[in-house]
Amino acid sequence: MKKLLYAVSLLLAVNLPAFANPPSTFTEAKVVAKQKIYLDQASSAMGDLYCGCKWTWVGKSGGRIDAASCGYETRKQQNRAERTEWEHIVPAYTFGNQRQCWKNGGREHCVDDDPVFRAMEADLFNLYPAVGEVNGDRSNFNYGMVAGNAGQYGQCPTKVDFVQRAAEPRDEVKGLVARTTFYMFDRYKLSMSRQQQQLLMAWDKQHPVSAWEQERNRRIAAIMGHANPFVTGERKWTADYKPVGSGVVQALPAKPAKDAAKPSLASSAATGAVLGNRNSHVYHLANGCPGYAQVASKNQVMFGSEGEAQAAGYRKAGNCR
Repeated sequence: MKKLLYAVSLLLAVNLPAFANPPSTFTEAKVVAKQKIYLDQASSAMGDLYCGCKWTWVGKSGGRIDAASCGYETRKQQNRAERTEWEHIVPAYTFGNQRQCWKNGGREHCVDDDPVFRAMEADLFNLYPAVGEVNGDRSNFNYGMVAGNAGQYGQCPTKVDFVQRAAEPRDEVKGLVARTTFYMFDRYKLSMSRQQQQLLMAWDKQHPVSAWEQERNRRIAAIMGHANPFVTGERKWTADYKPVGSGVVQALPAKPAKDAAKPSLASSAATGAVLGNRNSHVYHLANGCPGYAQVASKNQVMFGSEGEAQAAGYRKAGNCR
């Protein structure tokens, strides 16, 4: 019976349609993650990512750590030790550094100009509440085995080696972080070192998918419109695995100059010059819509036609001629 229920849950996770648009920014993702994925997890036995600490929610997406629930002891940063932060399991530096935008101007430039980076930064599979101090100490270090440093955070078993620039999470989440890392590198076609692959493949094998990881996958799939195939078993990372890159989308075209010749309405639809604003859910045409050149690059989403925009829930700007 348990095997049957497990199979059904995997099927649902793979085929469940998104009930709303996936978050388009990191700020939005944090709010969605709280409300739709982790709201009931603040006092669960699983606790935060690295230490298993319970917390209470504060504000739109933040939390206050219950240090006594996990025996946490502050290493150095008291303010961050008292709060939850949203950890990118694969750090923004790691995936951003493989994008040209990062080389051209760092994270801020990527947020403004690269839709693939924005998708990675807001990907719910890669987010998890964590004790702020451990999140900060982990920084952009790779996961690794850390010798010594036991008791670095009291009874919290996660360890950080600042010299070797490595972080070893507690055993309970080693499989989860491995399968999340596989997902991110697969979906966004990233390059991973052989040493990191070997370690994560070992963790994937040693720490099978838990009931909570299945449930987390199901909840996120309901929002994102797809599951993590390394959790459902649809894919398996191997030493010669070739990332698929299904999350890589084309970069948005540059905004047209104000004095540039504008195409006709018919050619606009034919060339895909239908520009949506992901914040207002209003779309503009290159010809006849004054707001076309005024949509901030980080809010731009292109459509192939007005019908495609309308099907996605967008409405035409009221000032279009």
